[in-house]
Amino acid sequence: MKKLNEKEIIRIIKNKDTISEDVEIFNLGNEQCAACVDTLVESTDIPKGSKLSDISRKSIVSSVSDFAAKGIIPKFCIISLTLPKTISKKQVQELSKGFSKACKEFRIQLLGGDTNQGTEISIHVVLFGNVKEYTKRKGAKIGDIICTTGPFGYTAAALDIILKKRKSSKTFSTKSKNRFFRPKPRLEFGHKSISYTSSSIDSSDGLSSCLIELSKQSKKKFLITKIPTNNDVKEFSEKNNTSLNRLVFDGGEEFELVFTVTPKNLKKIHALGKKNKISIFEIGHVSKGKGVFFDDGNNLFKIKDNGWQHFR
Repeated sequence: MKKLNEKEIIRIIKNKDTISEDVEIFNLGNEQCAACVDTLVESTDIPKGSKLSDISRKSIVSSVSDFAAKGIIPKFCIISLTLPKTISKKQVQELSKGFSKACKEFRIQLLGGDTNQGTEISIHVVLFGNVKEYTKRKGAKIGDIICTTGPFGYTAAALDIILKKRKSSKTFSTKSKNRFFRPKPRLEFGHKSISYTSSSIDSSDGLSSCLIELSKQSKKKFLITKIPTNNDVKEFSEKNNTSLNRLVFDGGEEFELVFTVTPKNLKKIHALGKKNKISIFEIGHVSKGKGVFFDDGNNLFKIKDNGWQHFR
């Protein structure tokens, strides 16, 4: 019997094949609106020792990052909470602190939600916003440049440090854990870059997964020629004898944007990145064909989808 995966489950529920988009666009009267839902579950998404305020903030960040990839500003939020019977008032206050911080940070109005009792903490966040224009995952053109809004590898390194007790300097450990527990979605950049990007996706499921998704939907070949990372990630990889490609391509939880842009708009993208204090990495280009490939200067190999997938 074939094992179900996340995409197959979605197909069964919607009773049709659908184009994968984390933000749904729909009409409400004369207005075009956007909605997005994300779920965070204690046993699969929360490492032991995590601060509840970081976790609750991150639950909203997950959906904000999806909106950022579309270039849409979220306006309203609904939160559903499942909590164990043993949870304390102090813990609930910590969760509330994170929700409040995220809503203030991204100017989102929390409308309300629902609570239920269960065996573990589970957070469901729904965001809503108005749409004037947006960037799809489908749209990359031959000759476009493939870019990311920041370096990759830190979040995977953080999990290696936390779960596998990997060796690292105190500075690198703090930096990596901050990126994992307190990510910064690129909302302003995503919104301002909407006129320049031809396709876009958020990287929370891992760089390999989102590159393959953009390539598949655009029906184009993506050739990667540069790894978007920094020297301290490379040093961590070497010190622990672990694959740099795994850290960069298969980690997830970065909440960066991966997008394509025409060469004529590249200067505008870099200027916008500088204005928002974001490093723009040019990592490859789009060509005729299909699939995602990495050229390291010596060998050409196909990138596999080893990012995060539920039910794998």
